[in-house]
Formats: sequence, structure tokens, C-alpha cells
Amino acid sequence: MSRYLKPGRTTARFNAAVGWLARRGISLAGAADLSVRGRKSGTWRRVPVNPMTYDGARYLVSARGESDWVRNMRAAGGGQLQVGRRTRAFTAVELPPSETPELLRAYLRRWGWEVKSYFGEVTADSPDEALHAAAPRHPVFRITEA
Repeated sequence: MSRYLKPGRTTARFNAAVGWLARRGISLAGAADLSVRGRKSGTWRRVPVNPMTYDGARYLVSARGESDWVRNMRAAGGGQLQVGRRTRAFTAVELPPSETPELLRAYLRRWGWEVKSYFGEVTADSPDEALHAAAPRHPVFRITEA
């Protein structure tokens, strides 16, 4: 069930500004600048993300679905997160959708106000069945600092 919600021009500009701020040490609502090597070019690609800690582990959730950073992460197996001068390299393992509904619930509790349009009717308060149905459309990676 591959899908990707491409950002419009205004959102792309806003995301660029959020990434720029994160690289300078200003993290809006917990945002960080993700760098991951391109699967075809091998060059570093950057995008702002909302890293999440849940039960002591760190995760990246793709609210927009099968984005380029998701495809690049699958190929690269890791990347870097930056806030200010602090850059942390990490490895990443994609979780099967059957393991992600509670992570999606936690993500929506924290950032639902920001990403609700990408999840349709699904919210943090949705029944488990709705989160299970949404899980294949929102890849989740467990990240571990390298």
C-alpha cells in the first residue's frame, strides 16, 4: 500500500526553514535535521523530522508515507540527526506495520496537531483497528546511535 503525500510549495519552504533552524540549534517542537545518503546518487539528502522516544527507544515516523527519505533510509540503513552543532550518526531498522500501531498512537499524541492531515481520520484516540489499518501507510524506523 505505497503512498506519498508530496508537500506543496508553502510546506516545502516551511520545512526548509525548520531544517535550517534545527541546524542552527533551534528545534521547533522537537524537530531535527535528518541527513541520509541518496539511494541513487549517494549524496546526502536532508529533511526535517520529528524523532520520537518511546519506551526508551528512538524512532522516526514518516507521516507522509513512502517519501524519498524513507526509500533512502531503506537503502542506506542509517543516517544522521542534527540539532545545532550536535550531529548524531545512527543505524535504522524498519519495523513491520504489525509492530507500529502503538508507536503511531504516541506519535499522534505528540505531533497530531502538525501531521493530522496526513493521517486522515486517524487520531491518537482512534481504535486499535484504525491504527492497524493506517500502519502500512506510515513507515516507522527504530534508530540506534552508531
